Amino acid sequence: MADKSLNKTELVAAVAAASGQTQTAVNEVLDSLFATLADSVSNGVKVTIPGWIAVERTSRAARTGRNPQTGEAIQIAAGNSVKISAGSKLKAAAK
Repeated sequence: MADKSLNKTELVAAVAAASGQTQTAVNEVLDSLFATLADSVSNGVKVTIPGWIAVERTSRAARTGRNPQTGEAIQIAAGNSVKISAGSKLKAAAK
């Protein structure tokens, strides 16, 4: 696990400083990016930024699980999830 983290406010400030844009402009771009990403994934569209990241919706089949308190078998409904894959540039940056 990483010892450090970067929250959205810190990310916006760092991108604004690196790009010469205002924090307001960078924040609006990030908000638009995340809204477009969420809309695309909810519609089943895979979003890929080559070399960096890929995001897609995946389906999980219905299955039988167990209630941890009682041990009773329960049915878990089918559902959707999100899969995020790191691209080659992002993987290389982690080394």
